[in-house]
Amino acid sequence: MPAYLVLTSPAAGNTEEEVLEPALAVLREAGAVEVTATGSAEELDAALQRRDGRTLVVAGGDGSLHAVVNGLHRRDELDATPLGLLPLGTGNDFARGLDLPTDPAEAARVIVTGTARPLDLLLDEDDGVVVNSAHTGAGAEAARAGHSWKQRWGRAGYAIGAVRALIDPPEVRLRVEVDGEEVCTPDDRVLQVAIGNGRYVGGGAPLTPEAEPDDGYADILVASTRGLGARLAYAAGMLVGRHHERTDVTALRGRSVRISGEEFWCSEDGELTGPYRERSWRLLPAAYAILVGTVD
Repeated sequence: MPAYLVLTSPAAGNTEEEVLEPALAVLREAGAVEVTATGSAEELDAALQRRDGRTLVVAGGDGSLHAVVNGLHRRDELDATPLGLLPLGTGNDFARGLDLPTDPAEAARVIVTGTARPLDLLLDEDDGVVVNSAHTGAGAEAARAGHSWKQRWGRAGYAIGAVRALIDPPEVRLRVEVDGEEVCTPDDRVLQVAIGNGRYVGGGAPLTPEAEPDDGYADILVASTRGLGARLAYAAGMLVGRHHERTDVTALRGRSVRISGEEFWCSEDGELTGPYRERSWRLLPAAYAILVGTVD
Protein backbone atom coordinates (compact mmCIF):
# COMPACT_ATOMS: atom_id res chain seq x y z
CA MET A 1 0.00 0.00 0.00
CA PRO A 2 1.34 3.47 -0.85
CA ALA A 3 2.25 5.80 1.98
CA TYR A 4 2.45 9.59 1.85
CA LEU A 5 4.20 12.14 4.05
CA VAL A 6 2.53 15.51 3.43
CA LEU A 7 4.69 18.52 4.32
CA THR A 8 2.96 21.81 5.06
CA SER A 9 4.34 25.20 6.05
CA PRO A 10 2.66 28.10 7.88
CA ALA A 11 4.13 30.47 5.26
CA ALA A 12 2.94 28.46 2.24
CA GLY A 13 -0.31 30.29 1.53
CA ASN A 14 -3.54 28.26 1.40
CA THR A 15 -2.56 25.27 3.55
CA GLU A 16 -5.37 25.68 6.07
CA GLU A 17 -7.15 22.45 7.00
CA GLU A 18 -10.31 23.18 5.01
CA VAL A 19 -8.28 23.79 1.84
CA LEU A 20 -6.02 20.78 2.33
CA GLU A 21 -8.70 18.28 3.38
CA PRO A 22 -10.05 17.46 -0.13
CA ALA A 23 -6.53 16.50 -1.22
CA LEU A 24 -5.93 14.45 1.91
CA ALA A 25 -9.18 12.57 1.32
CA VAL A 26 -7.96 11.49 -2.12
CA LEU A 27 -4.58 10.41 -0.76
CA ARG A 28 -6.20 8.45 2.10
CA GLU A 29 -8.23 6.46 -0.41
CA ALA A 30 -4.93 5.31 -1.92
CA GLY A 31 -2.83 4.70 1.19
CA ALA A 32 -1.59 5.82 4.58
CA VAL A 33 -1.18 9.57 5.08
CA GLU A 34 0.73 11.60 7.66
CA VAL A 35 0.67 15.41 7.69
CA THR A 36 3.59 17.29 9.20
CA ALA A 37 3.93 21.07 9.59
CA THR A 38 7.49 22.32 9.11
CA GLY A 39 8.02 25.91 10.16
CA SER A 40 11.83 25.89 10.12
CA ALA A 41 14.76 24.27 8.33
CA GLU A 42 15.38 22.13 11.41
CA GLU A 43 11.80 20.86 11.48
CA LEU A 44 11.95 20.12 7.76
CA ASP A 45 15.19 18.17 8.14
CA ALA A 46 13.68 16.15 10.98
CA ALA A 47 10.68 15.30 8.79
CA LEU A 48 12.91 14.28 5.88
CA GLN A 49 14.95 12.08 8.20
CA ARG A 50 11.89 9.97 9.02
CA ARG A 51 10.66 9.76 5.45
CA ASP A 52 11.20 5.99 5.52
CA GLY A 53 10.44 5.36 1.85
CA ARG A 54 7.15 7.25 1.79
CA THR A 55 6.23 9.55 -1.07
CA LEU A 56 6.89 13.14 -0.04
CA VAL A 57 4.03 15.49 -0.88
CA VAL A 58 4.78 19.22 -0.80
CA ALA A 59 1.69 21.26 0.08
CA GLY A 60 2.48 24.85 -0.86
CA GLY A 61 3.94 27.04 -3.56
CA ASP A 62 7.30 27.62 -5.18
CA GLY A 63 8.92 28.57 -1.87
CA SER A 64 7.76 25.36 -0.20
CA LEU A 65 8.99 23.24 -3.10
CA HIS A 66 12.31 25.11 -3.03
CA ALA A 67 12.73 24.39 0.69
CA VAL A 68 12.02 20.67 0.34
CA VAL A 69 14.23 20.20 -2.73
CA ASN A 70 17.01 22.15 -1.04
CA GLY A 71 16.67 19.99 2.08
CA LEU A 72 16.80 16.78 0.05
CA HIS A 73 19.82 18.08 -1.87
CA ARG A 74 21.65 18.83 1.38
CA ARG A 75 20.92 15.28 2.51
CA ASP A 76 21.96 13.83 -0.88
CA GLU A 77 18.50 12.25 -1.21
CA LEU A 78 17.09 14.01 -4.27
CA ASP A 79 16.79 10.84 -6.33
CA ALA A 80 15.23 8.71 -3.58
CA THR A 81 11.64 8.82 -4.91
CA PRO A 82 9.50 11.24 -6.96
CA LEU A 83 7.85 14.15 -5.16
CA GLY A 84 4.18 14.98 -5.18
CA LEU A 85 3.12 18.64 -5.35
CA LEU A 86 -0.13 20.21 -4.14
CA PRO A 87 0.05 23.77 -5.55
CA LEU A 88 -1.37 25.76 -2.63
CA GLY A 89 0.89 28.81 -2.76
CA THR A 90 0.27 32.35 -3.96
CA GLY A 91 1.90 32.13 -7.39
CA ASN A 92 2.37 28.39 -8.11
CA ASP A 93 4.57 29.27 -11.06
CA PHE A 94 6.55 26.04 -11.30
CA ALA A 95 3.39 23.94 -11.00
CA ARG A 96 1.84 26.03 -13.79
CA GLY A 97 4.77 25.17 -16.04
CA LEU A 98 4.25 21.47 -15.29
CA ASP A 99 0.51 21.75 -16.09
CA LEU A 100 -0.41 20.55 -12.61
CA PRO A 101 -4.01 21.27 -11.56
CA THR A 102 -4.52 23.92 -8.89
CA ASP A 103 -7.61 22.21 -7.49
CA PRO A 104 -6.33 20.33 -4.40
CA ALA A 105 -8.30 17.14 -5.03
CA GLU A 106 -7.31 17.02 -8.71
CA ALA A 107 -3.67 17.62 -7.80
CA ALA A 108 -3.85 14.76 -5.30
CA ARG A 109 -5.21 12.44 -8.01
CA VAL A 110 -2.16 13.28 -10.12
CA ILE A 111 0.04 12.23 -7.20
CA VAL A 112 -1.81 8.92 -6.89
CA THR A 113 -2.00 8.06 -10.60
CA GLY A 114 0.73 10.16 -12.25
CA THR A 115 4.14 9.32 -13.61
CA ALA A 116 7.56 10.56 -12.55
CA ARG A 117 9.01 13.38 -14.67
CA PRO A 118 12.79 13.88 -14.18
CA LEU A 119 13.61 17.58 -13.78
CA ASP A 120 16.72 19.74 -13.95
CA LEU A 121 17.94 21.90 -11.08
CA LEU A 122 20.06 25.04 -10.80
CA LEU A 123 22.78 25.15 -8.15
CA ASP A 124 24.41 28.38 -7.00
CA GLU A 125 28.03 28.80 -5.90
CA ASP A 126 27.02 28.01 -2.30
CA ASP A 127 25.38 24.73 -3.41
CA GLY A 128 21.90 26.15 -2.84
CA VAL A 129 19.15 25.19 -5.26
CA VAL A 130 16.95 27.13 -7.66
CA VAL A 131 13.99 25.05 -8.77
CA ASN A 132 12.20 27.52 -11.01
CA SER A 133 13.88 30.85 -11.76
CA ALA A 134 16.50 33.36 -10.65
CA HIS A 135 16.48 36.94 -11.90
CA THR A 136 18.01 40.28 -11.09
CA GLY A 137 17.26 43.86 -12.07
CA ALA A 138 13.66 44.96 -12.63
CA GLY A 139 12.23 41.59 -11.63
CA ALA A 140 14.05 41.53 -8.30
CA GLU A 141 13.06 45.14 -7.67
CA ALA A 142 9.45 44.19 -8.39
CA ALA A 143 9.80 41.45 -5.77
CA ARG A 144 11.26 43.93 -3.29
CA ALA A 145 8.49 46.45 -3.93
CA GLY A 146 5.74 43.84 -4.02
CA HIS A 147 6.77 41.90 -0.90
CA SER A 148 4.84 44.06 1.54
CA TRP A 149 1.85 44.24 -0.83
CA LYS A 150 1.71 40.45 -1.25
CA GLN A 151 0.61 39.92 2.34
CA ARG A 152 -2.34 42.27 1.88
CA TRP A 153 -3.34 41.75 -1.75
CA GLY A 154 -2.02 38.26 -2.59
CA ARG A 155 -1.12 37.87 -6.28
CA ALA A 156 -1.99 41.52 -6.94
CA GLY A 157 1.04 42.44 -4.86
CA TYR A 158 3.27 41.16 -7.66
CA ALA A 159 1.58 43.51 -10.13
CA ILE A 160 1.96 46.50 -7.81
CA GLY A 161 5.66 45.78 -7.43
CA ALA A 162 6.07 45.34 -11.18
CA VAL A 163 4.49 48.72 -11.93
CA ARG A 164 6.76 50.47 -9.45
CA ALA A 165 9.82 48.74 -10.92
CA LEU A 166 8.83 49.80 -14.45
CA ILE A 167 8.46 53.45 -13.50
CA ASP A 168 11.77 53.72 -11.67
CA PRO A 169 13.83 50.60 -12.41
CA PRO A 170 17.43 49.88 -11.48
CA GLU A 171 19.83 49.88 -14.42
CA VAL A 172 23.03 48.31 -13.16
CA ARG A 173 26.31 47.70 -14.94
CA LEU A 174 26.85 43.96 -15.07
CA ARG A 175 29.01 41.40 -16.80
CA VAL A 176 27.02 38.31 -17.77
CA GLU A 177 28.79 35.12 -18.84
CA VAL A 178 27.03 32.04 -20.19
CA ASP A 179 29.04 28.83 -20.45
CA GLY A 180 32.18 30.96 -20.09
CA GLU A 181 31.28 33.32 -22.96
CA GLU A 182 30.68 37.01 -22.25
CA VAL A 183 27.15 38.11 -23.17
CA CYS A 184 27.43 41.68 -21.87
CA THR A 185 30.30 43.69 -20.42
CA PRO A 186 30.54 45.80 -17.25
CA ASP A 187 30.03 48.87 -19.47
CA ASP A 188 26.52 47.68 -20.34
CA ARG A 189 23.56 48.83 -18.27
CA VAL A 190 20.94 46.10 -18.00
CA LEU A 191 17.29 46.26 -17.03
CA GLN A 192 16.97 42.58 -16.21
CA VAL A 193 18.85 39.29 -16.27
CA ALA A 194 16.84 36.08 -15.91
CA ILE A 195 17.92 32.45 -15.58
CA GLY A 196 14.92 30.18 -16.07
CA ASN A 197 14.52 26.49 -15.45
CA GLY A 198 10.76 27.04 -15.45
CA ARG A 199 8.77 29.49 -17.57
CA TYR A 200 6.73 31.58 -15.16
CA VAL A 201 7.36 33.99 -12.28
CA GLY A 202 5.27 36.41 -10.24
CA GLY A 203 2.00 34.53 -10.46
CA GLY A 204 1.99 33.68 -14.17
CA ALA A 205 4.31 36.05 -16.06
CA PRO A 206 6.19 34.02 -18.73
CA LEU A 207 9.63 35.50 -18.04
CA THR A 208 11.47 32.74 -19.93
CA PRO A 209 8.59 31.50 -22.10
CA GLU A 210 10.45 28.74 -23.94
CA ALA A 211 12.10 27.16 -20.89
CA GLU A 212 11.63 23.44 -20.33
CA PRO A 213 12.64 22.11 -16.89
CA ASP A 214 13.87 18.81 -18.27
CA ASP A 215 15.84 19.71 -21.43
CA GLY A 216 19.30 19.94 -19.84
CA TYR A 217 19.58 23.72 -20.34
CA ALA A 218 18.67 26.93 -18.55
CA ASP A 219 17.05 29.70 -20.57
CA ILE A 220 18.87 33.02 -20.10
CA LEU A 221 17.48 36.45 -20.91
CA VAL A 222 19.43 39.73 -20.78
CA ALA A 223 17.37 42.90 -21.32
CA SER A 224 19.03 46.27 -21.95
CA THR A 225 15.70 48.05 -22.49
CA ARG A 226 15.95 51.84 -21.90
CA GLY A 227 13.29 54.53 -21.55
CA LEU A 228 9.79 54.34 -20.09
CA GLY A 229 8.08 53.68 -23.43
CA ALA A 230 10.41 50.81 -24.26
CA ARG A 231 10.04 49.39 -20.76
CA LEU A 232 6.26 49.47 -21.05
CA ALA A 233 6.49 47.69 -24.41
CA TYR A 234 8.83 45.13 -22.82
CA ALA A 235 6.31 44.52 -20.03
CA ALA A 236 3.44 44.25 -22.51
CA GLY A 237 5.45 41.74 -24.51
CA MET A 238 6.03 39.69 -21.37
CA LEU A 239 2.29 39.34 -20.82
CA VAL A 240 2.07 37.34 -24.05
CA GLY A 241 5.54 35.77 -23.92
CA ARG A 242 7.01 37.83 -26.79
CA HIS A 243 9.43 40.15 -24.94
CA HIS A 244 12.40 37.86 -25.63
CA GLU A 245 12.00 38.61 -29.37
CA ARG A 246 12.86 42.31 -28.93
CA THR A 247 16.10 43.68 -30.43
CA ASP A 248 17.19 45.03 -27.04
CA VAL A 249 16.89 41.58 -25.46
CA THR A 250 19.41 38.75 -25.75
CA ALA A 251 17.90 35.29 -25.27
CA LEU A 252 20.01 32.15 -25.20
CA ARG A 253 20.44 28.80 -23.47
CA GLY A 254 23.27 27.42 -21.42
CA ARG A 255 24.40 25.26 -18.54
CA SER A 256 26.26 27.82 -16.44
CA VAL A 257 25.74 31.54 -15.76
CA ARG A 258 27.87 34.07 -13.92
CA ILE A 259 26.82 37.66 -13.12
CA SER A 260 29.21 40.23 -11.67
CA GLY A 261 29.54 44.01 -11.41
CA GLU A 262 27.64 46.66 -9.49
CA GLU A 263 25.67 45.66 -6.42
CA PHE A 264 22.49 43.78 -7.32
CA TRP A 265 19.67 41.82 -5.72
CA CYS A 266 18.24 38.49 -6.88
CA SER A 267 14.83 36.90 -6.74
CA GLU A 268 15.35 33.14 -6.51
CA ASP A 269 12.22 30.98 -6.53
CA GLY A 270 10.32 34.02 -5.30
CA GLU A 271 12.66 34.77 -2.39
CA LEU A 272 14.68 37.98 -2.40
CA THR A 273 18.42 37.45 -1.77
CA GLY A 274 21.46 39.71 -1.76
CA PRO A 275 22.87 42.18 -2.26
CA TYR A 276 25.69 40.67 -4.34
CA ARG A 277 28.60 41.78 -6.45
CA GLU A 278 28.90 38.32 -8.01
CA ARG A 279 26.59 35.34 -8.35
CA SER A 280 26.78 32.13 -10.38
CA TRP A 281 24.65 29.10 -11.17
CA ARG A 282 25.18 25.76 -12.90
CA LEU A 283 22.61 23.31 -14.20
CA LEU A 284 22.29 19.80 -12.78
CA PRO A 285 20.30 17.72 -15.30
CA ALA A 286 17.63 15.21 -14.21
CA ALA A 287 18.40 15.89 -10.55
CA TYR A 288 15.04 14.82 -9.12
CA ALA A 289 11.50 13.98 -10.24
CA ILE A 290 7.94 15.20 -9.68
CA LEU A 291 4.75 13.23 -10.26
CA VAL A 292 2.81 14.70 -13.19
CA GLY A 293 -0.31 13.76 -15.10
CA THR A 294 -0.20 11.22 -17.87
CA VAL A 295 -0.77 12.33 -21.46
CA ASP A 296 -3.75 10.69 -23.16
